[in-house]
Amino acid sequence: MKPADGTVVDLRGVSVIRSGSLLLDGVDWRVERGERWVLLGPNGSGKTTLMSVASTYLWPSRGDVAVLGRVVGTADVRELRKSIGIVSAALETRIPGQISALEVVLAGATGAIAPWWDRHSARAGEKAREMLDVVGCAALGDRRFELLSSGEKQRVQIARALMLDPSLLLLDEPAAGLDLGAREQLAMLLSRLNRDQRLAAIVVVTHHVEEIAPGTTHALVLRGGRVVAAGAAGATITGPVLSEAFGLGLIVDQAGGRFSARAASTS
Repeated sequence: MKPADGTVVDLRGVSVIRSGSLLLDGVDWRVERGERWVLLGPNGSGKTTLMSVASTYLWPSRGDVAVLGRVVGTADVRELRKSIGIVSAALETRIPGQISALEVVLAGATGAIAPWWDRHSARAGEKAREMLDVVGCAALGDRRFELLSSGEKQRVQIARALMLDPSLLLLDEPAAGLDLGAREQLAMLLSRLNRDQRLAAIVVVTHHVEEIAPGTTHALVLRGGRVVAAGAAGATITGPVLSEAFGLGLIVDQAGGRFSARAASTS
């Protein structure tokens, strides 16, 4: 397998089988430099599994994977991971609640969960504060992580991921559990990140179209581990496509760069 020039993620015929269950079934997916993707689909459709493959933390049962121009299986994934920023609920549960928001972000400089064993330069501390400011949490640096709201925790996690200066940013359901205000704050932050050309590609997982941030260029829709549709966001996030994915007649509207969906009939 030879990755295409300018391709950030390249999956060809990827299947994942675990404990006899087919989690992904022959998925082809290519993310090019400059693209901002959303992964959509119902619970259990394979979104998180696909993100685990793209982040190099899960090897497929079949198929080929290349990330950032390197073929997984022939490249040192430890080096690859230094260029991949990850935000996920699984990571949040591993962060010690008693450390400060600043310490959470600072630990991201080495990919650690907490900064207790690493020696960090003064510049790393400055950068951690800068990243907190980028995500709108500059005033929360000294606050214990466990005392932050759900929305604040998500933004601090994003600041942590940005400490790596990642080429690829992967966010697995970053709006899960957020109230309306926190969701909209997150959408505005993601919209700003979508415009940041230093990030070669961004991929966000959700199953609510209302959470899709402005600036999202492409969408991949999954159902039962298979691709229902993939392509430009406006042509993919449609009533017919989402109706097939979610097994329910849906009407999708788009206004001001945002999407909304509702059942085709309420009777």
